Amino acid sequence: MDLSQIIGNSFEYAKKLFSDLGRLAILVVLDIIPIVNLIVLGYMTRVVKETPMSLEPPPLRDYGDMFIQGLKVAIAIFLYMLVPVILIVLGVGAFIFAAFGMRMFYPAFGAMGIGLLIVGIILAFAIAIIMAMAIVHMVKNNSFGKAFAVGEILGIVGKIGWGKYILWLIMMFIIAVVVGAIGSIPLIGWLISLIVAPIFSVFFGRSAALIYSQAVPPLGVPPAPPAPPAYVPPPPPPTVGVPTVKFCVHCGAQIAAEAVFCPKCGGRQ
Repeated sequence: MDLSQIIGNSFEYAKKLFSDLGRLAILVVLDIIPIVNLIVLGYMTRVVKETPMSLEPPPLRDYGDMFIQGLKVAIAIFLYMLVPVILIVLGVGAFIFAAFGMRMFYPAFGAMGIGLLIVGIILAFAIAIIMAMAIVHMVKNNSFGKAFAVGEILGIVGKIGWGKYILWLIMMFIIAVVVGAIGSIPLIGWLISLIVAPIFSVFFGRSAALIYSQAVPPLGVPPAPPAPPAYVPPPPPPTVGVPTVKFCVHCGAQIAAEAVFCPKCGGRQ
């Protein structure tokens, strides 16, 4: 599957949410409620889990399980981004202190703030590259620890191809920016954003699982049946009990079983 097929397949998949407006309405309502919106994140994990075997978005059920799965994703993202966020906050704090503190500390704290911000932002982008596949790896294996199996995750990205994977991330970022820009439309932008947000979540989950499946075969798919064995001819019939000699009917001499004439008396058998 190339990237255009992954994007197209994911778009068609997410579009099927409109086939059940009740389900879509519930997702929209859940997504605007703080904490409760973890259920929508959990719904995305269900999309990831069922891709690529399922061709349609899953039904809404087991809300408690979806909440737990969404909470796991949120915690994994928090742990991944903890260090970059701390660096960025310290950088901003250094700027504030330099601006409102004593003038003599301005150069030192200003330089430190810039350095912390740059390092934090670069680290955040580097971690985000791994984090997308880390979440999918965690969901596919139903193991929170797999989110931090960095060696396995890097191996998966290597099988996908770093160029293809980075290009997919760039496309996801561009689409996310476009979706976010919808909110700036006067009057109705906020309403459209509420509807589009869970749809984009499903779209992203589908595309992430599809690109993951380029490197890891889907779980739960039965292996291909073994090839039929090569034809082996049946063994020759056993010769046990078949006589190899006989006796001449004329002179009684012992002769070969297949002999037609007796070599001793010449009589026909």
